[in-house]
Amino acid sequence: MAPTSSSPIAVQPVIMAGGSGTRLWPLSRALYPKQFLVLQGNRSLFQQAASRLAGLATEGLSVAAPCVVGNEEHRFLVLDQLRELDLPPATVLLEPMGRNTAPAMTLAALHATAAGQDPVLVVTPADQTVVDEAAFTNALRQAVREAAKGTFVILGITPDRAETGYGYIRADGSKVAQFVEKPDAPTAERYLAAGGYFWNSGMFVVRASVWLKALERFRPDIASATRAAWAAHKVDASFVRPGKAEFAAIPSESVDYAVMEKCPGSGEFDIGMVPLSAGWSDLGAWDAVWQVGDKDADGNVAIGDAMLRDSHSTLVHATSRLVSVVGLDNVVVVETPDAVLVADRSRSQDVKHIVNRLQTDGRSEQTLHRQVHRPWGWYDSIDAGPRFQVKRIMVKPGASLSLQMHHHRAEHWIVVSGTAEVTNGDKVILLGENQSTYIPLGQTHRLANPGKVPLEIIEVQSGSYLGEDDIVRFEDTYGRG
Repeated sequence: MAPTSSSPIAVQPVIMAGGSGTRLWPLSRALYPKQFLVLQGNRSLFQQAASRLAGLATEGLSVAAPCVVGNEEHRFLVLDQLRELDLPPATVLLEPMGRNTAPAMTLAALHATAAGQDPVLVVTPADQTVVDEAAFTNALRQAVREAAKGTFVILGITPDRAETGYGYIRADGSKVAQFVEKPDAPTAERYLAAGGYFWNSGMFVVRASVWLKALERFRPDIASATRAAWAAHKVDASFVRPGKAEFAAIPSESVDYAVMEKCPGSGEFDIGMVPLSAGWSDLGAWDAVWQVGDKDADGNVAIGDAMLRDSHSTLVHATSRLVSVVGLDNVVVVETPDAVLVADRSRSQDVKHIVNRLQTDGRSEQTLHRQVHRPWGWYDSIDAGPRFQVKRIMVKPGASLSLQMHHHRAEHWIVVSGTAEVTNGDKVILLGENQSTYIPLGQTHRLANPGKVPLEIIEVQSGSYLGEDDIVRFEDTYGRG
């Protein structure tokens, strides 16, 4: 439905939040990937993306609450981080498994047109940073107004160096003439010298109907399979779940390969380009984090409790202890409580090979941090040994764990701060600071926080098996099995 001259352009922001961020390991993990991390300032990359899109609203543009396409495992992270920004409730489209960005964008388009509307989709990854938000907003508003006329529009980043980690766009004036794969160093130098080449930002602006028409034209298999998954979708509060079996049958493909690269020269779908110079970065690897970081006189970036001496152009990111480096140039050092990365900064892209090795070896450091976030709060595994484990647990005000039992372990709970409501068999008791209780093996129990401040406890587990899969849930506020 095209707007009249007096009606505003309907805009549907779409945030692609399903990535895994393997090249930012060990800070980025499968269950807490880079888009939800705070790498600079006090907001995560996902929160920065949501805030930038909310800032699009202006005269002539009617901007809806964001539609987030993400992983089932990250659904509560999405809601929690939006709630921290006090943004209006978002629709969260949950992918049961990864199928790349073309099916994800198609789900968003089908959702956007379900009520008979045809808004302009503003599609952005959740893991990018922008220094000049005013320039970003102006460029995106221009792109929306162009896309409202029925064309594709992409934001092309004006390059400031011969970067080999990004795909490029060759522009012919304000039109995209060609998409170019990531170049080698000499080719990137040639692009920079020639001009007319821009980095592909991965930000697309297009009417929902135009995207669906183009997908039908170039990849009808993806279009029909995604429509089948959408037809089987179910709604659970803010969560929209496409049919799992149907979604698994969708071919995996990116927006670029499925549609965008086929448009130039097709005679059917033109792609406009709006140039953007706003200090943009996709933070795809640790070298990119160093590029955008605040540097000292020697070009070093220090985050957390870090000390550097006689070092240059080095990044040190410390999360839980003092990290000191001496005499290191062009190096990355990243410390977390359970893993440390030391790498040549120019080899940052190769961190993904370490992650692949961890996955092959079945190690938990690929998936989880020592501190594991849950919808009710978090737990931190402090210590473990034969037949025992010690955890520090935080429960948000008003939140509760599931009503559960364990076959192989007993638990002691000691309240450190706040008030605990403990269900222990058929008894319900309140515990304050420095009070404790014992949960026998096989006993049905629940921990809840009835107060207005966070509850923290120390949990000591003992038994023959202490794995997280030894949980039988009887009731759960968060719909977990």
